[in-house]
Amino acid sequence: MTLDIDGSSASEIALSLRGLIERGSLRAGDALPPVRSLAEQLGVNRNTVVSAYRQLAQGGLLVTRGRGGTHVAERSSVPQEGFAPDSVLRDVGTGNPDPDLIPDPTRALARIAGRPVLYGEPVIDPDLESWAREWMGDAPAADSMRITITSGAADAVERLLAQALTRDDGVALEDPCFLASIHTVRLGGYRPMPVPVDDEGMTVEGLRAALAEGVRAVVCTPRAQNPTGASLSARRAADLRELLAEHPYVLVIEDDHFSMLSRRPYHSLIGPGHRRWALIRSVSKFLGPDMCLAVTASDAHTADRLAMRLTPGTTWVSHLLQRLVHALVTDEDVIAGIERAGEHYARRNAGFAARLTAHGVPAEAGDGLNLWVRVPVRARSVAEQLMRRGWLARIGDDFVLNADGEPSMRLRLTVHDLDDADAEQLAADVAAAVRAAAEQASPRDAKIDR
Repeated sequence: MTLDIDGSSASEIALSLRGLIERGSLRAGDALPPVRSLAEQLGVNRNTVVSAYRQLAQGGLLVTRGRGGTHVAERSSVPQEGFAPDSVLRDVGTGNPDPDLIPDPTRALARIAGRPVLYGEPVIDPDLESWAREWMGDAPAADSMRITITSGAADAVERLLAQALTRDDGVALEDPCFLASIHTVRLGGYRPMPVPVDDEGMTVEGLRAALAEGVRAVVCTPRAQNPTGASLSARRAADLRELLAEHPYVLVIEDDHFSMLSRRPYHSLIGPGHRRWALIRSVSKFLGPDMCLAVTASDAHTADRLAMRLTPGTTWVSHLLQRLVHALVTDEDVIAGIERAGEHYARRNAGFAARLTAHGVPAEAGDGLNLWVRVPVRARSVAEQLMRRGWLARIGDDFVLNADGEPSMRLRLTVHDLDDADAEQLAADVAAAVRAAAEQASPRDAKIDR
């Protein structure tokens, strides 16, 4: 097949290839010309073609298979959080909060009556704004911050990136990464740049490498990182602030999604002098996923541009929803229930980690709704064994940014809603699944740790 590819720079070649894919001249699975052949055809340096292919691979349009060459990627969607559809298995990979711990809004609904809101009025309900300013009082430069309300954290991240970036700009993302962030970056046409995460959060060397590559934005989870459960330590946050001080105009977005439920202190990687920043806190983890509202604190410039991104559509989040959220978060019984929920998640996760350890699968509980469990063989093999025992688990491969890298040896398990009997059964089944998978594994499978 002869392809009409042109261009003299990496961006021009990538644009030409993108056009061929969009017009259907190149279809999923089709092989691209070898790098050397295309470079000779176009009269460019080999590295120019390598860079073009890399841009499209980072955007999810191409996949590289080593000696198998470079191919057009299958248009598979990024995995989503939530229950797996049409499964008869017990799903322990949902990432959901416990519905029994979500406050009943019935009583609060009676307190939100008020006159209709019309076009041109303030977009933030005054009572909610007053409460939000207090809630976000630990944000960097809180004395000069601006408050914006969006339809959830994912909506805020999407709009923040759109107001600051253009297509193919690099975005530093934690690796492994929250599924919604992967989806948002790829859908926006940005280049995800992986930054490894360890027990203290985003690594300094990883972020330094991403900044050296010219990323224009950083998305970080300061607490309860999903999927690992890691939280920034005070030391790590200070080191990251020192590094970012050299890049004050890189947009830094902190998604503090677990906020009121977290058992860990909030440490920010945003320094007091940073010029472009945003701290997002949503209510979905403690008031329920259907309460699509998030508060964003940011510098004035970012807030103004974020408001412009809201203008083309509905310019505000429903005031009825804003009033309902305010009624709930100012109810003493609801606040006490949120505190009990946070304790519940921490206690149940720690208990299950202890059960796993007792069964010979060492595990530790981080912060958040899930456990990030290392297994000694490929996680996919363990998950397949668990399916035979009636369990549906989520594997670490779903969360890594480099889909062509080594397979993951991690399971992400959502176990906080299991009773003691079910938790003990799952722990025993995980251990049995590990043993069965190990018996079938090749020596190479046991050397990977991601």
